[in-house]
Amino acid sequence: MSQNTPHELAEEFPGKEAELSALKQTDAHFARMVDRYHELNRAIHRAETNVEPTDDFHMLEMRKERMHLKDQVAAALNAPA
Repeated sequence: MSQNTPHELAEEFPGKEAELSALKQTDAHFARMVDRYHELNRAIHRAETNVEPTDDFHMLEMRKERMHLKDQVAAALNAPA
């Protein structure tokens, strides 16, 4: 992707890129969460930049789901190995 989309997980969790990558490869549920996070993040960015405008309610729901996924990713990254 040529444009820089804000809120990428590598930015949200600096220094955790290796852990993110390892968990994606070893935990299918984690991989699905990360994929969904990226899908939502791109959709939110497209809506915020009016590439694909949406209504306020849908934007709020997407942001809530993204925040929930981010919390789940953080919990997985901080779980004892």
